[in-house]
Amino acid sequence: MQYHLTKEGLEKSKIELERCKKEGRREIAERLKRAKEYGDLSENAEYSEAKESQTKLEDRIFELEQIIRNVVLIKKSAQKENVGIGSTIEVKKGDKILKYTIVGSREAKPEISLISNESPLGKAFLNRKVGDKVEINTPNGKVEYKIVKIE
Repeated sequence: MQYHLTKEGLEKSKIELERCKKEGRREIAERLKRAKEYGDLSENAEYSEAKESQTKLEDRIFELEQIIRNVVLIKKSAQKENVGIGSTIEVKKGDKILKYTIVGSREAKPEISLISNESPLGKAFLNRKVGDKVEINTPNGKVEYKIVKIE
């Protein structure tokens, strides 16, 4: 599996991985040590919670290692003819002009106009050109966008 990330997204993943491996593992080890001091582990809620946290942490470490190992870096699109991952586009929706940047799903933040290449809107824009109209089905009906600029 490939993970589309910007250079910044990759750096954030590396920093999180390092933090999980160092601080996260150290914290869990301390929690486990304290919980063992309480005695009988079979009825020790603190120990059970620490073990559960350890499992979650190790799962996250594995996930981050997979992401970093299988990353496809998104570069600012030099190609201005078609929309691609890394493109910033301006679209007209009714009377409004909206600006979106197409990113990988791990970096998507629709609230700040970073939309995933895997989202219905992102998919609809991919490989389109300036002047193309795109229709998206929403719960409130069809919405039409017209691409006015590709950066």
